Amino acid sequence: MRPRKPPQSGSERERQPLAVLQRRLGYTFVEPQLLRQAVTHRSAGADNWERLEFLGDAVLGFVVSRLLFDLNPEVSEQQLTVMRANLVQKEALANVAADLGLSAFINLGTIETESGVAEHSAVRADALEAVLGAVACDGGIDAASSVVERLYGDRLTELADIAKKDPKSRLQEIVQARRLDLPSYTVVATTGEEHARVYHVECAAEGLSVRAAASGRSLREAEKRAAAAVLAILAPMPDGDD
Repeated sequence: MRPRKPPQSGSERERQPLAVLQRRLGYTFVEPQLLRQAVTHRSAGADNWERLEFLGDAVLGFVVSRLLFDLNPEVSEQQLTVMRANLVQKEALANVAADLGLSAFINLGTIETESGVAEHSAVRADALEAVLGAVACDGGIDAASSVVERLYGDRLTELADIAKKDPKSRLQEIVQARRLDLPSYTVVATTGEEHARVYHVECAAEGLSVRAAASGRSLREAEKRAAAAVLAILAPMPDGDD
């Protein structure tokens, strides 16, 4: 568990100089105005982070995909999809932003400052995406990649270790953590000649109201792919009691 600083109330909060944030990011802006805009909430003015957040969302998706692709050459497409979804979901972004101490740099309107809006997880997540968009605008995609790799650190390898598990085992762990019925696997069709049979299997996690289908050259392969498809759907959801 990473140490977290206790949140400050709106009245206690003092914005930190952006030079400190640049040191934490490991990136110095050529155009500091981009960073100022990236940490400005819409309540503080029209020159706010919303457009940079839009860009940062796309930048983050690409950079995380590329990092996972390069770091895990043996991992399947479906496993990579699950890993990426876990890294770019709002909860994960809010946690990375908390580790960065990003709330201390956010510029808010007076009312929002007093109410502690900067500590809201959705606000932290949005600000982080905007900061990454600003880095990409200022230094290009390679600069953004370096910052993402620095911020995510061991999360990239931790997630890889989880994703490399058999997807059927991983899915079973998730439903058991929630004390739900085990997933079921149903052969919905078989196609092809006997020597080249293809199995079409549906995996249903009824307790989570999720089901998905996949195909494979063997029954085991089809079941694993169907479980991986369910995991891809479930990726934005926390694991519950883990």
